[in-house]
Formats: sequence, structure tokens, C-alpha cells
Amino acid sequence: MTDQIYEDDFDEIEAHLAGTLKRVTAPSGLFQRLYDRIQIPSRSEIRLRLKDWNRLVFVFGGVISGMLLLITIARALYYMIGRKGVL
Repeated sequence: MTDQIYEDDFDEIEAHLAGTLKRVTAPSGLFQRLYDRIQIPSRSEIRLRLKDWNRLVFVFGGVISGMLLLITIARALYYMIGRKGVL
């Protein structure tokens, strides 16, 4: 019964919005400008980036170190707050 009431409310809202909102067309050339701004690297450039092991290892190590630091801080806070809550 309640689902039907909610569905009726949604139908009324949808009908109201359909009557008040008007369709808007995109300006001409918008998609072409967006396509020009998005720079997708070529396959050779992707291969060159993957071959740069120094940078790849540095980024991977940074991500792992950051995650371990966050986990350590979270565990320390949980330990301190948990200790205070028990007493």
C-alpha cells in the first residue's frame, strides 16, 4: 500500500517536472571542442610510460606507503579511543 502511494507521488512529481522543464540543445561545436581538449595518449606513448620503471616503482611505493600510514594512524586512533571507552 505504501509503495503505491510513493509511486503515485513520484508520478506526480515527474509529470510536474516534465511540464516545467524544457529541452535544451547543446551549442554547436561543443562536442568537437571537448574532443579536442581530451588528450588520449597514443599506444607508443603508453608503452614508453610503462617502460619507465623508475617512475612506476616510485608511484607504486608512494601509494603503498600512504596506505600503510593511513592504516597505522587509524589503528592508533582506534586503540586510543577504544581504551578510553572501556574505562
